[in-house]
Amino acid sequence: MRILVTGANGFVGRQLTALLVEQGHRVTAAVRREGAALPAGIGEIRAIGDIGPDTDWNRVLDGIDAVIHLAARVHVMRETAPDSLARFRRVNVLGTQHLARAAAQAGAGHFVYLSSVKVHGETSPEGAPFTEAMAPAPEDAYGISKWEAEQALAKIAAETGLGVTVFRPPLVYGPGVRANFERLVEAVRRGIPLPFGAVQNRRSLVYVGNLADAVATSLSRAEAIGQTFLVSDGPAVSTAELIRSIAEALQCKPRLASIPPALLKLTGALTGKEAEIGRLLGDLAVNDALLRNRLGWRPPYSLREGLAATVLKTPWPERLGGMHRI
Repeated sequence: MRILVTGANGFVGRQLTALLVEQGHRVTAAVRREGAALPAGIGEIRAIGDIGPDTDWNRVLDGIDAVIHLAARVHVMRETAPDSLARFRRVNVLGTQHLARAAAQAGAGHFVYLSSVKVHGETSPEGAPFTEAMAPAPEDAYGISKWEAEQALAKIAAETGLGVTVFRPPLVYGPGVRANFERLVEAVRRGIPLPFGAVQNRRSLVYVGNLADAVATSLSRAEAIGQTFLVSDGPAVSTAELIRSIAEALQCKPRLASIPPALLKLTGALTGKEAEIGRLLGDLAVNDALLRNRLGWRPPYSLREGLAATVLKTPWPERLGGMHRI
């Protein structure tokens, strides 16, 4: 297939384009600026500038069979811009809508959109992982913009016949991951005591290689058209279990203290880190049975393998050392 991937030089995009090239597809990479670092074997690289309602896609979409839209204004911690929702909407809603209409007009048959679990909210009900059937309840500007983009795509699909598939991943990790996950890995690596030994929450994660594989699988399956999928590595884990697994990958001992979660929440409130502590203590679990049952998909990498690649910063999929597909 001839596939256009937007955000091809991003965290997910680099892994996905490498996999698509490995599978024999011809990939056109849409990037913001010239000179982007990309895997070998990319058919074409097109710098398209900022994504929005005025982006010129005419020279990029000619002959394209499928579009995978990864580029977005991403979630920003401690967002302070007074017009943050308008900024998210310009890129994530209007930009996505404009690209989808251009793709339909150019004759592309399939549009795969990378949304977010934040469409469902910030925490899942205790003992009840999110499913695709649950009503969306986004709480921040990023989540709202992703949900509005999904709705816009559904409307375009109904009007044009464009086949749309949506993925809502939870936290994505892998080599090169940044932000809180990177800080957590470094804390374990340095032997910093962490107060989460008593935390028994449930949180889902997805290794970037597994997410890339799920997206690539959807391209060849008619059953994916018109579907929205949650995706994960498998059973959710507690923050304490995750720390122990990271320590195992680093071949070191985790330093976990069992502090009551109520005390941790109080500490977060007093130190201005209530949101960060809340994410480490709360549930955010997903049930991806729909993806597994409808497409017969199984994650090719286990949590253990994904964490090993992450902490060793092993490029995927070229070199995975002793790891193997499961």
